[in-house]
Amino acid sequence: MTLILFFSLCAVLTVIVSLVVIFPWLRAKRSSDNQLMAINVQIFGERIAELDADKAAGVIDETSYQAQITELKRQLLDAQTVAETHAPVGVKGRAIVMIWIPILAATAYVLVADRTPVYALWQAQDTVGQVADDLLTGKIDVPPEWAVKDSTALISAMQTNVHRYAYDANRWMRLSELFLMLDAKPQALEALARANRLEPDNDEIALIYAQTSVFVNEGRLDAATRAALEGILAKTPNHEGAMMMMAMGESRAGNYTQAKAWIARLRTNIAQSSGDRSEALASLDKLIANINQQEAAIAQGVSVVVNIAPNLLKEVKPDEVLFVSISDQAGGAPFAVKRVSVAQIQGTSGVKVSLSDLDAMMPERTLSSARKSAATLVVNARISRAGSAIAQSGDLFANPVVLDKQTEVALTISQLVP
Repeated sequence: MTLILFFSLCAVLTVIVSLVVIFPWLRAKRSSDNQLMAINVQIFGERIAELDADKAAGVIDETSYQAQITELKRQLLDAQTVAETHAPVGVKGRAIVMIWIPILAATAYVLVADRTPVYALWQAQDTVGQVADDLLTGKIDVPPEWAVKDSTALISAMQTNVHRYAYDANRWMRLSELFLMLDAKPQALEALARANRLEPDNDEIALIYAQTSVFVNEGRLDAATRAALEGILAKTPNHEGAMMMMAMGESRAGNYTQAKAWIARLRTNIAQSSGDRSEALASLDKLIANINQQEAAIAQGVSVVVNIAPNLLKEVKPDEVLFVSISDQAGGAPFAVKRVSVAQIQGTSGVKVSLSDLDAMMPERTLSSARKSAATLVVNARISRAGSAIAQSGDLFANPVVLDKQTEVALTISQLVP
C-alpha cells in the first residue's frame, strides 16, 4: 500500500511539474501569431501606397523608390521567418512531453541507485508498523510471535516511528530499552540522551539516563551524566539513587574524598528514614571499606602522566585505546595494566593514570610483589588503533621508562610501531 501511494504521488507531482514547464506553450495561440502577421502585411501595403504617391509627386526618384521597396520586402520576410520559427508547439508535441517526463523521472529513480533497503523499509512499515507503534506507546509490552520472526523489520519500523515522533520522550525511552536488549549500548545511551534533552525536568528519565551512562562508561561520570544527577539533587537533595550514583562515579574516578562525602550524606539520610534500613547501612559500610582499601593500594602504586607528541596529535582518533602498563624488563605478563580511552587525553596536558595492585592481571602477580622481588620494572604506554592488547603495526608508543622507587612517571607518545 505504501509503495502504491508513493508512486501515485510521484506521478501527480511530475504531471504538475510538466504543466508548469509547458504552461507558456499552452497559453500560446497560433491565432495571435496570424493576427500579428496580418497587421504587418497591412502596414506593408500602406507604406507601399505612400511610396507610390511620393514617386508620382516627384518627391523621390526611381532609385530611392526601388531601394525602399526592397527594404520593406526584406522586413516583411524577416517577420514571417520569425513567426514560423517560434510557432507554438502542437497538441501532439505537448502530449509527448507530458507523458515522457513522468516516465523518465520514474526510470531515473529506479536506475540511479539500489532501492532495495527503501523497499524493505516500506514493507516493514506495512507489516509491523502498527506493532512498533504499540510497543513504543506502551499499548503492548511484548511483540507478537510472528513480528519477532523478522527482528530486523521490527527494529527498522521502531526507529522510523521514533523519528516520525521525534519530540516524544517516552518513545525514545522505549527505543533505548530495545537497544539494551540487543546489547547496543552506545545507541541506547544516545536514545536516552535524546529523551533527557526533550524532558530535562523529568527526574525519572534523568536517573535512568545517568544509570545507563555509568553502566556503558564502566562506572565513569561524564559531564552530561554529572549534570543530570546534579539537576536531580538540586530539586530533591535527599534523592538516594542520585547520591549513590555520585558516590560510585567519584570512587571510579579516584576522587575518594568526594566519594566518602556523598556516602556520609547518604548514610545520614538513610539513618533518619523510618523502618529497618540496616541492610542499606551495611552496604554503605562495605563500600567505605572498599574505598579505603583502594586508597591504600593506590598509595603504594604509581601515577603515570601520558602525553602525546604535538606532531602526532592529529593522527590520534578519539575511539582509539591507550594502554598503560608496568612490567618486568625481562619480559612476561604485566604486573599492572590499565585500558583508557584516548578521548580522555586532554590535548597537550595529557591524562593521568594510576597503576597499583588493583590493576593486576593475576592475583599472584601484583606490583607490590614485583617491588619486593627487586625486579627491574619498566612503565610502558601505547595507543592501539584497533583496541588490541597486543602491539600491531601502526600503533603509537612511548619510550619505556625504568621504574625505581619513584611514585610518579611521565611518558610521551612519540614513536610509531613499524
